[in-house]
Amino acid sequence: MRLFCFKQAIIVICGMAVAGCSHPATEAHRPAFHFSPRSNWMNDPNGMYYHDGVYHLFFQHYPEATHWGPMHWGHATSPDMINWKEEPIALYPDSLGYIFSGSAVVDIHNTSGFGKDGQVPVVAVYTNHDPAGEQDKRTDYQTQSIAYSLDNGKSWTKYAGNPVVKNPGIVDFRDPKVMWYEPLKKWIMTLATKDRITFYSSSDLKEWHKESEFGETLGAHGGVWECPDLLRLDHEGKEVWALLVSINPGAPNGGSGTQYFLGEFDGHAFSPADTLVRWLDLGTDNYAGVTFSNTGNRTILMGWMSNWQYAQAVPTEKFRSAMTLPRELGLKSAGNRLYLTSTPVKEVEGLSGRAEVLNKVTVDKSYTVTSGGRGLFDLELRDVPAENFSISLGNSKGEELIVGYDKASNRYYIDRTRSGNTGFEPGFGKVHTAPRLAGGNRINLRLVADVTSVELFADDGLNAMTDIFFPGEPYSKITITAPDILVIGVLKFSEMKPARLR
Repeated sequence: MRLFCFKQAIIVICGMAVAGCSHPATEAHRPAFHFSPRSNWMNDPNGMYYHDGVYHLFFQHYPEATHWGPMHWGHATSPDMINWKEEPIALYPDSLGYIFSGSAVVDIHNTSGFGKDGQVPVVAVYTNHDPAGEQDKRTDYQTQSIAYSLDNGKSWTKYAGNPVVKNPGIVDFRDPKVMWYEPLKKWIMTLATKDRITFYSSSDLKEWHKESEFGETLGAHGGVWECPDLLRLDHEGKEVWALLVSINPGAPNGGSGTQYFLGEFDGHAFSPADTLVRWLDLGTDNYAGVTFSNTGNRTILMGWMSNWQYAQAVPTEKFRSAMTLPRELGLKSAGNRLYLTSTPVKEVEGLSGRAEVLNKVTVDKSYTVTSGGRGLFDLELRDVPAENFSISLGNSKGEELIVGYDKASNRYYIDRTRSGNTGFEPGFGKVHTAPRLAGGNRINLRLVADVTSVELFADDGLNAMTDIFFPGEPYSKITITAPDILVIGVLKFSEMKPARLR
């Protein structure tokens, strides 16, 4: 399926062969530079924080099978958010239930009292999910608990007073994201409560008090609200607050997605600036994304690179799913409205190998560079006319993934109808679209591709789309097509090296 048809004018760029990933369980469809677990099931990122030179990623993990099961917190560490080492499991299910999603904070001022002998406590705040209570059709089977670490995440002690937030009788009462609110010297918990967000506050991370609710009549409500995050950002010297809310199902391109709201937060309640429904990523495979804590003036998000519509059916063998690249969030105006932007963190550039920069590239007839690569690349097109064009990733089997821009509808799109194995789920092989938010007649676009994923960042991050795919062999070429002569101001192509995933 194509959004438009035309006589081809082609530029072909092919990645050179790349050494295999150093991950201990390399196999078909294993990402080369996105984090994936050594084996078995993974979903939401949890408890991400930075402390003493180390980034910590925790994640929903079932260590016994490649499908969802009793949830644990898996754990990985990294010096740069790119090269990850998988650590022993951090949190196991207990008498209160499975360990569902949550967050972690570095309690610098020891408000919790858990610190001793000068050791700074890291406090994890998470949801306990009681499967017996769910089976008995109770409404209070999810509660919020805490655990603390005095050795920067290596070992954890669960608080004897758990749960710290009891359930008032709300099904889907989960995913606490905690932050320090400096003006009032207190902790704020942003909690998903079925079809809305509830804010709680605490001075010590142990005793929590309800502050307010948000969203009962605002935003998209095609599914359950979950995995929220409350962020403070700066835009042209002014404070702006963003509230991220993941929703499943109900995303514009099907299944899972993340909407967000922009506005004000006063330590008690969130007030949106407007009622516009905005989406963080209009591909189908960036879900439950939350930000790292304790990263100073950087706001860095990672998401689960899958979708509940088909996550348990994808054709991987030893593991299921990966995380997105870490992305730095910002704010930018477009069409008299404000939007979040997302772009790969600068640390991604450390994976760049051989690079080629071409100026004033004319796409007419063909321009070809050949090789037999694995399809690991970072492609930037800058100062491109806002006319029809597409980028095709293909292989010798005739499989291809197409990323492009359609002028008539003013939309970016990713077409995975012929991307390889799509038969494991009826809705997988479709075209996904995203309205272009930027104005003007010139486009800037960046496409980062791994073994089984593409992440599109258009117009300096105003548009983002993430899609996964499963070709029968690695994509070995890139083809840019256009109906008429197209002059690209700058074309930069970088081979990407595998990360150290241990």
